[in-house]
Amino acid sequence: MSRHVETIAALATPVGTAAIALVRVSGTEAGRVAREIFGVVPQARRVRHGDYRDRAGVVLDDVVWVFFAGPGSYTGEDTLEISCHGNPYVAQRVLEDLLARGCRAAEPGEFTQRAFLGGKMDLSQAEAVMDLIQARSERALVAANRQLRGSLGRQMAVLIDALLLGLARVEAYIDFPDEDLPPEDRAVVAAQVADVLRGTERLLATSHYGEVLRHGIKTVIIGEPNAGKSSLLNCLVGRDRAIVSPEPGTTRDFIEEVVNIGPHCLRLIDTAGLNPAPGVVEKLGIEKTFEIAGEADLFMVVMAVNSPTLLLDNILREKLRPENTLVVWNKIDVAPAPVLADSWKGLSTIEVSAVTGSGLEGLRTKIIALADGLTPAVGEDVVAINARHAQALKQARADLAAAAEKLVAGEAAELLASDLRGALAALGEISGKVDNERMLDALFANFCIGK
Repeated sequence: MSRHVETIAALATPVGTAAIALVRVSGTEAGRVAREIFGVVPQARRVRHGDYRDRAGVVLDDVVWVFFAGPGSYTGEDTLEISCHGNPYVAQRVLEDLLARGCRAAEPGEFTQRAFLGGKMDLSQAEAVMDLIQARSERALVAANRQLRGSLGRQMAVLIDALLLGLARVEAYIDFPDEDLPPEDRAVVAAQVADVLRGTERLLATSHYGEVLRHGIKTVIIGEPNAGKSSLLNCLVGRDRAIVSPEPGTTRDFIEEVVNIGPHCLRLIDTAGLNPAPGVVEKLGIEKTFEIAGEADLFMVVMAVNSPTLLLDNILREKLRPENTLVVWNKIDVAPAPVLADSWKGLSTIEVSAVTGSGLEGLRTKIIALADGLTPAVGEDVVAINARHAQALKQARADLAAAAEKLVAGEAAELLASDLRGALAALGEISGKVDNERMLDALFANFCIGK
């Protein structure tokens, strides 16, 4: 007889000068609570308007409410949703009354947890709810919505079903050695294991992109002192985030700012200028620049048209590739951009003036093009796994690789099955929907055992 209540206040669309608070009651007593408050038998999925009366009969607010009969609700349970005015005092009075009627406050994430436990979504979809709430860009929002609608779950189902078939074949030789079965064909199992291993690797390859979507594309701005790095940062951010001065070496430490450019969220990092003869403090800043550059997703190399040279450390220069680097010629209001040196050939370039704003829209377009190249595709869906998924996939990969080795070595089916079960358990952790019954179903569906 569980019942609980949660409020989501001051987050809804404003109505006039007020806002709406949504209060949700979920559980077997939700219908009873609705009858007590509104004096009518609730009809499922019918929006009603009425007075919210507390247990003493006092009208607390003029509200809109709707009742969802389980399993046709978010949690799969009977659910009552009440939209009251967003005045914190009104919302608090409604909550107090509901608690007095036998409800309890929901734990953080409890509604989504109940939806998972009730079979309304798999574990990856439940995680997507938080990704959706915290999305910081259009791409992050799209990826979260796709995962919420089962994109990762579908990918996992394909891998799990293929692995179940391989495991069923191996288990048949362990559990039913005397049955009239075809000869053991290790090549078939090896092919199935190889397919699952490739799929696992493809999903693991999206791990970094998932981090990028959740935290932003790490975009490091490098260049000589006084090339205009900080000015460009300010232009892209839209405010004076970094100090700009004619004096070289103003930036002694890195400055980080998050900004949306097109559909992408970028973590712009303005670094200390690469001065070939730095002072003691400036040298520390340059060392930090090299450290940050080692973790960058994208680079903006800023060079002033009136000082078109940039001496780079060989290790840093090797990190600058056409797919991750944009060379920005700044100060075109002073002089035209020179021809790019041969050592920089192949890198995309753009000419701008941080002073006049010339070329800034083109700069944003170039940045978007580079950021678009970071998007990995797995099948028809863009998948961006999180750290928990990556850990499970790495375990599955290790177990599948071990199984492949045992197949080549001709080891016992019992040892092979152990590795396959380990991989299956690891993959199942992602969606939370693998059990032994599915393996048995696959076994009996593919082998005529005991008929």
